[in-house]
Amino acid sequence: MPNIRKADVVIVGGGIVGAAAARELAKYNLDVVLLEKHPDLAMGTTKANSAILHAGFDAPPGSLKALLNVRGNELFRKLQADLGLEIRLTGSLVVATSDEELAALGELLKRGTLNGVPGLKMLSREEVLALEPNLTEKTLGALLAPTGGVMSPFGAALALAENAVRNGVTVLRDCPVTAFEVAGGRVTGVRTPQGFIAAKFVVNAAGLASDAVSRLAGDDSFSISPRKGEYVLFDKQASSLVSTVVFPTPTKISKGILVSPTFHGNMFIGPNAMDCCDATDTETTAAGLAEIISGAARLVPSIPLNASITQFAGLRAVGSGGDFIVGPSPAVGGLVHAAGIQSPGLTAAPAIAERLAAVLGELGLAMTPKRSFDPQNPPRIVFNALPAAEQEELVCENPLFGRVICRCETITEGEIVAAIHSPCGARTIDGVKRRTRAGMGRCQGGFCGPRVTAILARELKIPITGVRKDTAASYLFFAKIPGVCEVNGNA
Repeated sequence: MPNIRKADVVIVGGGIVGAAAARELAKYNLDVVLLEKHPDLAMGTTKANSAILHAGFDAPPGSLKALLNVRGNELFRKLQADLGLEIRLTGSLVVATSDEELAALGELLKRGTLNGVPGLKMLSREEVLALEPNLTEKTLGALLAPTGGVMSPFGAALALAENAVRNGVTVLRDCPVTAFEVAGGRVTGVRTPQGFIAAKFVVNAAGLASDAVSRLAGDDSFSISPRKGEYVLFDKQASSLVSTVVFPTPTKISKGILVSPTFHGNMFIGPNAMDCCDATDTETTAAGLAEIISGAARLVPSIPLNASITQFAGLRAVGSGGDFIVGPSPAVGGLVHAAGIQSPGLTAAPAIAERLAAVLGELGLAMTPKRSFDPQNPPRIVFNALPAAEQEELVCENPLFGRVICRCETITEGEIVAAIHSPCGARTIDGVKRRTRAGMGRCQGGFCGPRVTAILARELKIPITGVRKDTAASYLFFAKIPGVCEVNGNA
């Protein structure tokens, strides 16, 4: 198998952590390659989670989760303007409905203070209900964290990856690691379906598959267990139910079933927490949905179930040690792990990337700052957010912005074409959805799906039968249906 390139660092995994690591390493004069096994980035845990910017009061003081959560929250707020990140600091509330839970909130306040979370405050029953009048009458008080909020997780991953590409990083999709080359106890490269890549260092940010990737290199120092969480997403008509992220008092294994707005004006409830064996099991269940509906109703009794538009499930990568695993492999030289990144991994991602860069420097990688590094992404056009005069001007310049493809979210053909041709551009129907929101509205793509398919085929110069929904084999259209018998010479 021929070398397709030599890299200083190969990053395995294109979720939020891999994308953040790519962008952090793009600040230096390094040849960096990011590998993703799926057709698009952000297709694992990053696309199916609570999308919360956690303040950092929950993790045990001194843990990597605590340290990197608080730092990551700070970094995301700094990155928001440069990268056009979709972040809204709604604040978060942890609500107590019993005397025992009130006592637990006091412990959370102490923990958060030790972790360095700014602005934490205990609220009385009256203060909480004035802020969130739809909460249960059983509310006794709450812990307010003003630096908590909501964000777009896949939007953040894509923005980080796009900035990395603009600064010289190579991203290869549909490109899993199939084997490692190891010589003298040290990684020398990785094999992929797209060729061999010689590498000085490999960063393992493979999420739920990070233990499998580690074992490929000869390191079995940790294991990953999937933990499933189910959600219900509601239409924007339910957006006034809560204005902050509302948590119950947490348990030892979970932050609990919450009720929260989303950045884009929807509302969701969830997740539950179910340990499972199958790292591909993202099915929702009747029992699981009943559990989260019941749990959410204990916080907000008036959940408008008739406004639900979809349900989904995501898997969290639970590491065998309980904390994040961020550092060099104890078994193989040149291999650096970013594994076991469960909640608050989304918030911690830019801080994890900082730590990975520091570790690589300590291991001998030359970290010379790149003078040409551009920290900013160009502004993305969001047609429905523009004033009418600017919309009219834009349509005159490019008529594609005058054709609405997604009626629920008012997404234009111009936005979809731009998303396809951007760095790390969309290759699938769901890739378009994650970048533009076409298909995320009330009809969930029932109207715009065929039109998005036709645009993808045209812009990628592939047949309709080559368009995929999301995953590697998710083809929706066939020239002939396999197995159908021919009748009168026609299939």
